[in-house]
Amino acid sequence: MRAVLSHAPGGPDTLVVETLPEPVPGPGEVVVAVEAAALNFMDTLIIADRYQVKPPRPFSPSAECAGTVAALGEGVTGVSLGDRVCAYTGHGAAREKVVVPAADLVPVPEAVPSEVAAGLIVAYGTTVHALKDRGRLQPGDWLVVTGATGGVGQAAVEIGRLMGARVIGVVGSAEKAAGVLALGAEAVIDLSSEDPKERVKTLTGDAGADVVYDAVGADLVDPLVRATAWGGRYLVVGFAGGDIPRLALNLVLLKSIDVVGVHWGAWTKRDPAGHVANTRWLLDAVADGRLTPTIHARYPLDRAAEALDEIAGRRVRGKVVLTP
Repeated sequence: MRAVLSHAPGGPDTLVVETLPEPVPGPGEVVVAVEAAALNFMDTLIIADRYQVKPPRPFSPSAECAGTVAALGEGVTGVSLGDRVCAYTGHGAAREKVVVPAADLVPVPEAVPSEVAAGLIVAYGTTVHALKDRGRLQPGDWLVVTGATGGVGQAAVEIGRLMGARVIGVVGSAEKAAGVLALGAEAVIDLSSEDPKERVKTLTGDAGADVVYDAVGADLVDPLVRATAWGGRYLVVGFAGGDIPRLALNLVLLKSIDVVGVHWGAWTKRDPAGHVANTRWLLDAVADGRLTPTIHARYPLDRAAEALDEIAGRRVRGKVVLTP
C-alpha cells in the first residue's frame, strides 16, 4: 500500500510517498479503500507542526476521504464489504487504504461521486455546524462571509444561500469578486477599495449583518463587529489573516452581539450524531442537485506536495483532491 508521509516538520516539499504494509482493522474498525482524499489549508499547517493537533510521525496528511469498505474488524455491524462511505479522519487519509472506526463512517449516496463526498466533510461540515448549530442562521438573514474565495469561505457562501440567507462576500481584490457572485453571493466587498463597515451598512439598509462568518480575523474584526446588527452573531471560525485580534467588548455589550466560537473538529467528537446528521444533510443536498461543490484539481499521490503547495499559495478555487 502506498502512502504520503510526513517524517519531519516542514513544507510540502518534505513529503514523501512510501510503500507500507497492508492495514489490518482492529475491533470496531474497518479498512477503507480510498478513492479520494481531500486536502485543506489545515494540512499545510499540520505537516509543519503549526496546527493544534500534532500526530506522531510518520503520518499522512488529509483529514477527509471517501471510498469503499475493503475489510471489517471484529464486532463491526451495519457495514458491509463494498459499501460506499466517507469519513472524517483528522489526518492520515492520503494513502491507498486507511483504517477508520466503523462508527465514523457515513454512507455515500450513489448519485454523489467519491471526490465530491471526500471534499464535503471539513470545509462544508464546518460551515453547516457554524451557520446552523452556532449561528442560528435564518432565511432572509444578512450573512457576511470573510475570505469568501477560500475553502471554508466558498462553502459558507454556498451553504448560506442554500439556507436562504442574503450573502455578502468579502474579498481582497476586484479580480476575485466574479467568482464569489457566481457562487450565489448577493454582493461582494472588495477590501482593496471599500470600507467593510460602511459597505455592509449600505448593503443592509443600515441594519447591519445578522451573522458574520469570519475565518480571517486580523484587522477585519473591529469593522465587522461594528457592522453587526443588534442581536447579531459573530462566528469566530479561524485566523487565516495571521494575527489573532483583540476585540472591544464594549461593542459586544452595546449591540447585544453573540461572539461564538466554532471549533468543529472538537465538536465532532463531543456530538458524533450531530456530525453524522450534518454530513448526511450535505450529501443529500449534493445528491438532489441543490449543492454543487467545485473541484479545483485532482492529483495522484505522487503529486501531493504540488497539491499542498497550490493550497499554501492561495491559488485554489474549490476543493483539491488526491485520487489514489
